[in-house]
Amino acid sequence: MRDMFAQDSDRFSRFSLQVDDLFLDYSRNRMTDQTIQLLCNMAQQHNLSQRIEALFNGEAVNTTEHRPALHTALRDTNQNAVSDLVVAERARLYEFVNEVRHGKFRHIVNVGIGGSYLGPLMTTHALKEFASPNLNFYFISCVDKAHLDEVLAHIDPETTLFIISSKSFTTFETLLNAQILKRWMEEKVGKNAVSNHFVAVTSAKDKAQAQGFAAERIFPVWEWVGGRYSIWSAIGLPLILMIGTQGFDEFLAGARAMDEHFRGADFDKNMPVLLALLGVWYTNFFEAGAHVIAPYSQRLRYLIPYLQQADMESNGKRVSHQRELLPYQTSPVIFGEAGCNAQHTYHQLLHQGTRLIPVDFILVKSPENTQQDDVLFASAVSQAQALMSGEAHAEAHRTLPGNRPSNIILLNQLTPRSLGMLLALYEHKIFVQGVIWNVNSFDQWGVELGKQLLPRILSQLEGKGDDPALMGLIKQYRGT
Repeated sequence: MRDMFAQDSDRFSRFSLQVDDLFLDYSRNRMTDQTIQLLCNMAQQHNLSQRIEALFNGEAVNTTEHRPALHTALRDTNQNAVSDLVVAERARLYEFVNEVRHGKFRHIVNVGIGGSYLGPLMTTHALKEFASPNLNFYFISCVDKAHLDEVLAHIDPETTLFIISSKSFTTFETLLNAQILKRWMEEKVGKNAVSNHFVAVTSAKDKAQAQGFAAERIFPVWEWVGGRYSIWSAIGLPLILMIGTQGFDEFLAGARAMDEHFRGADFDKNMPVLLALLGVWYTNFFEAGAHVIAPYSQRLRYLIPYLQQADMESNGKRVSHQRELLPYQTSPVIFGEAGCNAQHTYHQLLHQGTRLIPVDFILVKSPENTQQDDVLFASAVSQAQALMSGEAHAEAHRTLPGNRPSNIILLNQLTPRSLGMLLALYEHKIFVQGVIWNVNSFDQWGVELGKQLLPRILSQLEGKGDDPALMGLIKQYRGT
């Protein structure tokens, strides 16, 4: 790459791309114009254009569950049966949001796990600059008592709204936390706690009603929306409460702008397609088994676990659409850390380790242009430059080999619109890679066995098991 830059003064301009509020510099990659052309040819051979249209047209792209993946419909303004349903339910949701924002509630507690937790947590933290000053947000995911107690210590029961988010309304951790919270609230405010202080977000309205939730306090997330793609639905209720309905509309509009770019742009000028193809390039041609997300913005620090779920749960698959074992690698391990902290944790491995690990540096322009902003920008770019150029030294242990790839994604400020664009960018990148790898990016059977085993292990905690090794561990846990 050092030689490529030295020999081509136009490399930056040829390998960079602006889409609305997002700018991508992908010039620091091990590629030439021919590489990009060959990768685009590969995408065409995998019928990517047709697969993109199948996604947006609501075909059953989730082949193992025989249903579409229509999260893009949640931000689509075209008139069709699905969008009419979405618009009608969003109007009901917005009416509730306006009531809450002008009512008695001051504490909002979101109870969920997976996409029902990571999406609301990430987006509300990212967009705190746009928050209503009257509301405080808390998030409960795991069943660790310490986690629950920490939240309960900060809230006033009389002014707290609990959002119980579970697509199936069978998620063990979420329902256990909900039961504990309902009992706690009934002790604090009386038997009408559920009807007055709880709402449910689910695709299983009947299950929620059976547990005492009022019909008008149940908001849908449809079966054709995967949990890790559900922030655009009522799962995003904490975000809507925080930034208001107009702010959420801007969030949706940003995602829609990226949808339109993804659907219409040629592959060699298509931001999600380019990022996806470069990822395949490194995973399958250079045996890169990991990929770093490095946001140089403290507000985006929860983007990393969000993208870990989005990417690894989508494409962490070993079987093709044809139910055959794959002879090649699929999803890399996604990891990262926010801002300058990363430089003092894992960057040593990036620069001098034995593994090739590509990096996405995510930067945010600031209207203030403070010294801190300049240092953040310079820190990220200096790392990208060092990874690319390296440094020779007479002492081998001080030599940095360079030739290590990275992308720089620059946002024009961190706003609801630009965040929506960024999330949609990664959604589509993941989809494209799933197409190239010939996997179903919209199921997650790998998480099901653990769920099924959990109640069995609970019953064995009562001494009912016949597995000697497991019973030995349980005795050690019980201290008997």
